Amino acid sequence: MPPGDGTAPRSFRGLVRDLRAQARDGRALPFAVTVDDEFSGQLTVTNIVGGSARWAQLGYWIDRRHAGRNVMPTAVALAVDHCVLGLGLHRIEVAIRPENTASLRVVEKLGFEEVGYAKGYLHIDGAWRDHRLFALTAEQIGGGLLPSFQDRFGLPRT
Repeated sequence: MPPGDGTAPRSFRGLVRDLRAQARDGRALPFAVTVDDEFSGQLTVTNIVGGSARWAQLGYWIDRRHAGRNVMPTAVALAVDHCVLGLGLHRIEVAIRPENTASLRVVEKLGFEEVGYAKGYLHIDGAWRDHRLFALTAEQIGGGLLPSFQDRFGLPRT
């Protein structure tokens, strides 16, 4: 959190309370990612905008024990399909730090298009950090991101 920012939650409980409030207001969709019924990560759709924009941002993390097993690409694909096909959003954006190769691999697997580079985008670990920006639109998703991901990587359809 940037110095002097009194708006961000200061505890995990506060974060959960804030995400629940945003979800009630239709501004966010917080999801727990589980593997074999064990909490393994989080995916959050935030800054949901309606009207002529109809877009949102998506962020995620996963426990290292489950990384590299297609858990997060599957979760992201499910969330994107829900947002685009279920909620009628048109565009989903993801911002990733340039050195985060694991997260970059997720958007690569799913076919997100790189749309820009944002200097000083988010305050993380005590400093403003640059991010690469990626997006997908409804036209790119077609009938669903999850089925195309599963087909591309020879994964069974669930």
